[in-house]
Amino acid sequence: MASTLIRNAAGFVTGLPGAAARATGPDLRIEGTRIAAIGRLEPLPGETVLDATDCVVYPGWVNTHHHLFQSVLKGVPAGINLQLVPWLSAVPVAYRRFASEESLRTAARIGIAELVLSGCTTVADHHYAYWPGMPFDASQLLFDVAAEFGVRFVLLRGGATKVRDSDQNPPPQAAPETLAQFLAGVERDVQRFHQPGGDAMRKVVMSPTTPTWSVAVPELKEIARAARAMGIGLHSHMSESHDYVAFCRDVHGCRPIEFCERHEWLGRDVFYAHLVHLAPHEIRMLAESGTGMSHCPQSNCRLGSGIAPAPALDAMGGRVSIGVDGAASNEAADMVSEAHAAWLVHRARDGAWSTTVEDVVRWGSAGGADLLGLADVGTLEVGRQADLAVYSLDDLRYAGLHDPAIGPVAAGGAARLKHLFCAGREIVRDGGIPGLDRAALLREARQAVRRMTGP
Repeated sequence: MASTLIRNAAGFVTGLPGAAARATGPDLRIEGTRIAAIGRLEPLPGETVLDATDCVVYPGWVNTHHHLFQSVLKGVPAGINLQLVPWLSAVPVAYRRFASEESLRTAARIGIAELVLSGCTTVADHHYAYWPGMPFDASQLLFDVAAEFGVRFVLLRGGATKVRDSDQNPPPQAAPETLAQFLAGVERDVQRFHQPGGDAMRKVVMSPTTPTWSVAVPELKEIARAARAMGIGLHSHMSESHDYVAFCRDVHGCRPIEFCERHEWLGRDVFYAHLVHLAPHEIRMLAESGTGMSHCPQSNCRLGSGIAPAPALDAMGGRVSIGVDGAASNEAADMVSEAHAAWLVHRARDGAWSTTVEDVVRWGSAGGADLLGLADVGTLEVGRQADLAVYSLDDLRYAGLHDPAIGPVAAGGAARLKHLFCAGREIVRDGGIPGLDRAALLREARQAVRRMTGP
């Protein structure tokens, strides 16, 4: 069994709660796909030894909500200063007319490369660009690109069965599926890709775009029951802006989380992106039911949506994770900048005591693994999967740090990633992705933008 020893690290942040959030090193051994030992270790005969002097080690980040197809829609002028509902029409819906196999492959490679270079080892992508008669297999493409980079990939298989009233003249590529088509598509992807284990490299989650607007109300229970019959989870957007609250109040006479409860959309197999606008009793409902939050602070700030009550949910024993959301509403779609933002926004609103670096790392690693059903992933513990990031602190940004372990989150900026392992396999070495032609990918990105904007 292949063995790697990471030696002389300056600190370990484990993803665990309380005093266990830090580990005493300075060394960590990987054997096969798992962490074999943490402590003061001596090299074994024939073992690969990596020098981690002036480095800190984190669990690999678990990104629980993304829209990879948006990686070629960064900073679209028509939407840069709009809030959520008009932005949706101006950017994601309007630009669906450019959806193609080529554009999706380029976007997915950009997005996963960006995530990997921030230390992310698990990507959950909420891909909802499916329509009747589409000429390529988007699900297969996304799993193939994830395998190219060596990351764990969770397809949050999205879609809609109705057109939102706010979407004016949507292109054919935004046409809804029928309920039968949507459910059959999810089931086909489950049969092809889904691995049920806690150390899985591939999973599928039932993920209609928005329960309130993207499917008919009578379909919600059928969708939830179909997911549970398949043994997979449920995911969607919820309470991202005040519009969700107003719509549920005016149309259904209740709050959004109450609406979800009525239609069997709460439980430990359910998690939602955003959850910004929650009443205190809704936070309790989420905590008591085990329904999870994918917290996307940068996108919520960018769209002016607000700040989700992640610390309050966490304090109640609720389940919190971190997602970067799509790059069309978060032009820095990487997990280090997301963690930095999460650390800051709650302290600005709730006080410096409200959120620690260790909290944010736990949300972004163990918290995400928990929501995705990856019980063997997300923490630096002996026996867990060896998904871990080694960050170098040899930059002036980190000079003068009294506590090196907080550097990647507290100092912000681009990560100084030295090594990244997923399932014991090194997928980043000395800040680079082996085999990736960055210049070629940048050219593809520029070409994709030119196709959408003209000469």
